Amino acid sequence: MIRSADDQAVRGEIIRICRRLYERGLIAGQEGNVSARLPDGNVLITPAGASKVDLHEADLVVVSPTGQRVAGSGRPSSELGMHLRIYHLRRDAGAVVHAHPPFATALAVAGEDLMAPVLPEVVVQTGGVPLVPYATPGTPALAAAIEPFLSRHDAFLMANHGATSFGSTLSIAHQRMETLEHAARIVFLARVLGRVSMLTDEQRDAVLALYRGVTAPNESSEPVRPSDPS
Repeated sequence: MIRSADDQAVRGEIIRICRRLYERGLIAGQEGNVSARLPDGNVLITPAGASKVDLHEADLVVVSPTGQRVAGSGRPSSELGMHLRIYHLRRDAGAVVHAHPPFATALAVAGEDLMAPVLPEVVVQTGGVPLVPYATPGTPALAAAIEPFLSRHDAFLMANHGATSFGSTLSIAHQRMETLEHAARIVFLARVLGRVSMLTDEQRDAVLALYRGVTAPNESSEPVRPSDPS
């Protein structure tokens, strides 16, 4: 099979991101999966049952938008259904990253989300990160569980499972995963110190306005207020 230059570049980027996820400790063993939407509408995804750090470009699998294998000798990731649901409902999504980042996954295991506006960078990169109720990984129930969150969020925690992020490009999807894990780590450490401070609504809106290139009217000078220790 002769691959296009676009296809080859996307394969290389997926392999790079898989290795970065491993190097940053966001996946281990056979965990995680990464996909990208190709120009022809098909989806390129990591194979099932493989250590992501050991993957090569030829190992990746091409599937149709409805999940039929188009190219590749392996089985597509068991989380293919989740990836396809995201692509179907979010036409702006060009790539999806699923991982098990330790601090973010710890929040998910504890039944918590990252919806509170704590860090300006998180407000801009991901917005609030909700918690998706538990569903068995690799089943249609998981794809159904994420559906209510897709219209308003670009990243989410998955109860007792991990985290998923997506974006218009592989780079953006990956950056969002790193951002939510970094935020989870900071929230954890702040709790150890005894206090988590949140941005006010005015401060959050000012950050969003700044990054949209708009001057926020009546920006509050009120300091960041602490929440109750937890």
